[in-house]
Amino acid sequence: MPERLFVCTPSKLGAFADCARRYRYSYVDRPTPAKGPPWAHNSLGASVHTALKNWYGVPADSRDPEALPKLLKATWVREGYRDVDQERTAYRAALRWLETYVNGLDPADEPLGVERVVATKTAVLAFNGRADRIDSRRGPDGPEAVIVDYKTGRSGLDADDARGSQALALYAYAAQRVFRRPSYRVELHHLPTATVVTHEHTEESLARQVSRAEDTARDIMAAEKAVAAGADPDVEFPTSPGALCSWCDFRKTCPAGQEVPAKDPWTAVEHLTPTA
Repeated sequence: MPERLFVCTPSKLGAFADCARRYRYSYVDRPTPAKGPPWAHNSLGASVHTALKNWYGVPADSRDPEALPKLLKATWVREGYRDVDQERTAYRAALRWLETYVNGLDPADEPLGVERVVATKTAVLAFNGRADRIDSRRGPDGPEAVIVDYKTGRSGLDADDARGSQALALYAYAAQRVFRRPSYRVELHHLPTATVVTHEHTEESLARQVSRAEDTARDIMAAEKAVAAGADPDVEFPTSPGALCSWCDFRKTCPAGQEVPAKDPWTAVEHLTPTA
């Protein structure tokens, strides 16, 4: 019998690459261990992403910066903030990011997809993922699909972040097959700094990223099979202690994570100011 395909998303592959133990807690152990409290930066990012999705959801003649306060309020996620004052500061910062960002967009542009799921299969993977936006742009040989990913984190980005992103490469690989047009350009749009970093993939570079994802999938399936056969889960899914442990949802469950100082749920948004 042929090997079953590994069903995956970018976040599932990324969880294992970051820490096999976190992958196990998320996808293998049942019941799933209790998670920590919600993170304010995740709430902020989700609010901004959904506001942009809904901005494209209104008619083109209504896509105006004046609509943003209503759109953002309607999608605002309140979890994780230290107090109401910090939440209000984050809201005002997010609104400024959005206003600056949409001022650089053509309201008449209709993307190929917004929060669009793309899926494809390889010899190892059954991949699916939700891209923030997929633009239709004219390339040298005709229409192309461009992958756009919004970022709201504190740190700025550079071209290496776009080049090295496995998620963006897999979106591009899948988009080629879904839309039947070339898809090589990937972009990270960092809203806090109003910057865009890009990378132009080739067939070869996309193939390398797919191969890397397949290798990760094989490692995951081997570990899952070993545990199912009676192997020690802690051995098959080892920890990768480091700075990420402070931000892990499962820090209180993981012995290695407990040795790392915890971050408050609002730590990543403490730098925001009312005029940010």
